[in-house]
Amino acid sequence: MLTLEYGFKFQPAFPINLIIYTIAFLLAGYNVLGMAFRKAKHFDFFNEFFLMSVATIGAFSIGSYSEGVAVMVFYSIGEWFQDAAVNKAKKSIKALLDIRPDQVTVLRNGNPEVIDPKQIVLDELIQVKSGEKVALDGILDSESATFNTAALTGESKPDTKRKGEQVLAGMINLDKVSQIQVKSLFKDSKLSKILEMVQDATARKSQTQLFISRFAKIYTPIVFALALLVCFAPYFFVDPYNFHQWFYRALVFLVISCPCALVVSIPLGYFGGIGLASRNGILFKGSNFLDVMTKINTVIMDKTGTLTKGVFKVQEVITQDFDQNELIRLASAIEANSTHPIAKAVVEYAGDKAAGLKAENVEEISGHGLKGTIEGKVILAGNAKLLKKFNIAYPSEVDALVDTIVVIAVNDKYAGYITIADEIKEDAQQAIQQMHDLKIQTVMLSGDKQAVVDKVAKALGIDQAFGDLLPEGKVEKVQGFKDAGNRIAFVGDGVNDAPVVALADAGIAMGGLGSDATIETADIVIQNDQPSKITTAIKIGKITSQIVWQNITIAMVVKVIVLILGAGGIANLWEAVIADVGVALLAILNAVRIQKMKL
Repeated sequence: MLTLEYGFKFQPAFPINLIIYTIAFLLAGYNVLGMAFRKAKHFDFFNEFFLMSVATIGAFSIGSYSEGVAVMVFYSIGEWFQDAAVNKAKKSIKALLDIRPDQVTVLRNGNPEVIDPKQIVLDELIQVKSGEKVALDGILDSESATFNTAALTGESKPDTKRKGEQVLAGMINLDKVSQIQVKSLFKDSKLSKILEMVQDATARKSQTQLFISRFAKIYTPIVFALALLVCFAPYFFVDPYNFHQWFYRALVFLVISCPCALVVSIPLGYFGGIGLASRNGILFKGSNFLDVMTKINTVIMDKTGTLTKGVFKVQEVITQDFDQNELIRLASAIEANSTHPIAKAVVEYAGDKAAGLKAENVEEISGHGLKGTIEGKVILAGNAKLLKKFNIAYPSEVDALVDTIVVIAVNDKYAGYITIADEIKEDAQQAIQQMHDLKIQTVMLSGDKQAVVDKVAKALGIDQAFGDLLPEGKVEKVQGFKDAGNRIAFVGDGVNDAPVVALADAGIAMGGLGSDATIETADIVIQNDQPSKITTAIKIGKITSQIVWQNITIAMVVKVIVLILGAGGIANLWEAVIADVGVALLAILNAVRIQKMKL
């Protein structure tokens, strides 16, 4: 019809033109009209759908058929762009769904059966072939297996598990056929909870979204009232008064006042922020937390498992009149008889050096260490108290050491010591530097002794550090910072961190290795346990907020200008439509930018 009208200067006569335009109108706008009707049945008249319906039906009533159809067509195009943008934002979230298998092999009466993971009960044995994804959380029943954990942690490095160690849904078996004893139902697996968090995230609205929803409820009735004034008020001031002319201007006013750009682009902006965060291994449990992260000025962190790996590693080996390699061999051979994490660290450090070496008559002296015989030599391995117990002299500087140490004596003579410490995460220092660059105060809380905490804080450049804290002590410290007027993000991973995570303005959990209680309580989950993701989360919050407010500003400025032009008769329905849809498209394209940003 437009091609005929503007290209060939031909318009079909009435009522043929009305019939054709009505069909086009209904095809383009049946969704909008249906929604307006459903809302009107509940006496909800002040919404964008009712606004659009009144304006377009009004255009038809005064013979402006092409303008009425154009409003609906362009609005539908805008909606299509919005849906396309939302679907793009959902892709990174939907990708998580692909890592949850829809079938699993279970061993029942010794026979393998392929069934739905939802039908598996606790303590059943499931079988995972090489290349298959694990469907449920459990513990490894096979001797050992290697898994790709990238889907959960973002780490590409394979992780080898031993019998009895935890295996999570979403990991991929890289090894031989492995058996896993199920310890969580399908709905309770860590992966299912992560997916649930992300899917629920879009329902939790930010303050800006809530403000716009409240604004729209006030704005829309005001617009209707102004449109009525534009139509009827000139009757008292203009002579001669032309109802058709002023009714048309009121319709222009209604079309341009439709808050499409705001209604569409603001949720889309936040959805884009959540999508960008998901792609970077960060899960926001609601768009409101994107706003919270923009206001954070103090980040309080737990030490073990957050800034450090929570895994003991040998740092150095110091000997006195003794061969270093021999000391390691003897220490490893005797520590192999203990299950203590410190003993495991020594054995792991020695590797194959102690192969074939066996300790005999091993005796564990509670709270002190181990005593045993290796190749006829009496070996003592433990803390300084062990050497004191056996009256063996050792250098006084050993007592002044901050780190955990294993002191070794051979045949009642001091031989040296092995320093063991929790290893600092590779990106911890970078994370602290990034926070300082953003003018954010950094604080560390730990249950570890103050000397160890101070050492880690000094190495990382942390502003304040507090050690020897019980869980209630951490709560007290965080409350103190809050009372001083700080906006706090607390980052933790252990069960004892859950109360503090709940207390902070933004609770952040290290989700890869963190406890379920902390992940449940947290507002934001960092999947790969990297401290540097804390500043990534802050940056994503700021980027999202910036783009959302750009959209609000653009939409409001353009609307006010065209509303004035429409009321003055300078802008017609076509210009109103193009301005409205144009602003909506600009806002959508601006919001879509979030998803393409590199951090």
